Amino acid sequence: MPVLPDSDDDFGWLEALSGADATAWVRARNSETVASLADDPSFARLTTALRQVLDSADRMPIVHWDGTYLYNLWKDGAHPRGLWRRTTLEEYRRAAPRWQVLLDVDALAAAEREPWTWQGAIVARPGHDRCLVRLARGGADASVVREFDLTRCEFVADGFVLPEAKSDVGWIDADHIYVGTDFGPGSLTASGYPRIVKRWRRGTPLSEASVVHQGRDNDVAVYAVHDPTPGFVRDFLGRRLDFFRREEFLRTVDGELVRIDVPEDAETDVHREWLLVALRSDWTVADRTYPAGAVLVTRLDRFLAGERKLTVVFEPGAETALSRHAWTRNHLILSSLSDVRGRIEVLTPDEDGWRRAPLLETVAAGDAGAAGAAEQAGAAEQAGAAE
Repeated sequence: MPVLPDSDDDFGWLEALSGADATAWVRARNSETVASLADDPSFARLTTALRQVLDSADRMPIVHWDGTYLYNLWKDGAHPRGLWRRTTLEEYRRAAPRWQVLLDVDALAAAEREPWTWQGAIVARPGHDRCLVRLARGGADASVVREFDLTRCEFVADGFVLPEAKSDVGWIDADHIYVGTDFGPGSLTASGYPRIVKRWRRGTPLSEASVVHQGRDNDVAVYAVHDPTPGFVRDFLGRRLDFFRREEFLRTVDGELVRIDVPEDAETDVHREWLLVALRSDWTVADRTYPAGAVLVTRLDRFLAGERKLTVVFEPGAETALSRHAWTRNHLILSSLSDVRGRIEVLTPDEDGWRRAPLLETVAAGDAGAAGAAEQAGAAEQAGAAE
């Protein structure tokens, strides 16, 4: 929060992040650090060794599965900004996969004389033929958004485009997106993120987009998400009240907002018919108290109708904590740590509750995790090794 003019803080001027005095002070401190470290001969050796590792062609490409393709951003010495590329699962299993380069970020930066850095892409579902690419100047928090044609491997000339801002965007269908951005005075929160979310139709000016949700000035941000999972198509709207708290709603086809009535500091995750609630604090509901750290699962439709039949799928212990979770189409995968030993379990719903079986027994030390991979039918329908 900016320091008020009458503050006694002698360093209040550092709050002006892009101010001349603040940036000069940062450059001076950086110079001191470089001077104290770079003169040591071991610095050059360590730098060389690290670059060899980071630029090695033998690295495993980390991928994200969307539709029939696996996507990867590849960086090396020749492409420090990255090559955004894709391949098929069959190719990915080969020792030397063939990759289709979609966008050379280094070449784009050189052509447009902008220090572009990759901030990700949101692929349209279920078509998987367009995406919204985010590019930031020099790695800034704010980014520009441009629609990209994944068939022609080029930006869409008359597509969805947003100027530099701390925007939040997401597909609804081929011709509509949710957009939260800088719409002008009063449209951002005190944190500089969207306070208003709108529904924007292709071919119309942004000024004509219709408001679907608003927050307050002291919120962190407001957001909207469309879930295109066949059979479970729905929209969620929410306000991030602060770093740990939020309120979230299901938006019905009539535009009505139905509150997902869980503690504000709980994390929620909706997958197909299921609502998962991960607690940060104790929660007393229906005459039962669930402890902080517990993970609960219930049917979303029944929960919204008022039923509070919650199943505990994970409960922490003195030396046990949840590390992460992931969904496949038919299973819930839980990764936990017990005495700093990782364990992965697969949970499967049936008529008697949730069956569990180990996917990976405890490892000698350290964390272990698993992630679902999007099915070819649509990224919201999950499939993975446990299916």
